[in-house]
Amino acid sequence: MFSRVNVSLGFSTDKTASLNMNQRLTPATFLLLVIPTFLWAGNAVVGRLVAASIPPVTLNFFRWSLAFVLLLFFAREVLAPKSALWKHWRYYLKLGLLGVGLYNALQYMALHSSSPINVTLVGSSMPIWMLIIGRLFFHAGINLHQLFGALLSLCGVLIILTRGDFGQLLSLQFVAGDLYMLLATIAWAFYSWLLSLAKDPPSIKGNWARTLLAQVVFGVFWSGLFAAGEWVVIDAKIEWSPWLVLAIIYVAVGPAVIAFRCWGEGVRRIGPAMAGFFANLIPLFAALLSTIFLGESPRLFHAIAFVLIVGGIVYSSRFSPGARRD
Repeated sequence: MFSRVNVSLGFSTDKTASLNMNQRLTPATFLLLVIPTFLWAGNAVVGRLVAASIPPVTLNFFRWSLAFVLLLFFAREVLAPKSALWKHWRYYLKLGLLGVGLYNALQYMALHSSSPINVTLVGSSMPIWMLIIGRLFFHAGINLHQLFGALLSLCGVLIILTRGDFGQLLSLQFVAGDLYMLLATIAWAFYSWLLSLAKDPPSIKGNWARTLLAQVVFGVFWSGLFAAGEWVVIDAKIEWSPWLVLAIIYVAVGPAVIAFRCWGEGVRRIGPAMAGFFANLIPLFAALLSTIFLGESPRLFHAIAFVLIVGGIVYSSRFSPGARRD
């Protein structure tokens, strides 16, 4: 189903157990992966603010449609009849389905029947799924340091979700929406590993806008298909307002174009397994944004969670096989 990545197999702490790529976590790469998590946290806040005005899957279709139009100004040559896009359409069809269409649709479906805390908790399993998917489908090795770093970051997420009281975990109840979010997380793991294969032809790979547009052109198709299904299944309606228009512009420019551009480059630099750790920053940023929009004061557990999450990222990066140590 997927092309094999040239790595060794097995559960190991040896340098041969990683992808053949530079896994050094530089400040520039760190920033590339922090930016999308901050923007995606903002996307969740904006999505809640306009939830009563527009169906969620329809909002996702509008944001990617606008992103598609914006990208045309930078890379419309990708859609030319002789473009390499059409020779590699199966690869970009998968990326569009997993990253633009399926992940977002499942996430919004999850929020229809599950609470935000449950959805965020399930989504925080991203680093684990990155390691599992890489091992099973892309022949990437797993090492003990990566697992420890993943668990350390997960503890930081749990502190945010429980507001420092782990006893709240005993009262959590899981519903069908949690399964949707689990599937969404797995879809995103596959998407990130596909990015690491670097199968973009030279004429597309050389420009970030071309690379993203090649995905979005198919992603708009998938998101439109899911949005059409939403209008068939539910009694959907849209209440237009200036605030809704601004929200659509934000989610199209920030969480769509800028975030995906940064995430894609970050994954190519450091690999999907390490990049997956940064997803745990989303609940932290969401909590911080809530202090701004909801007037809540920062708490000590926010600082503790930040140390654990970032500590897990740094530890896993420094002791990951193949990481360069200065």
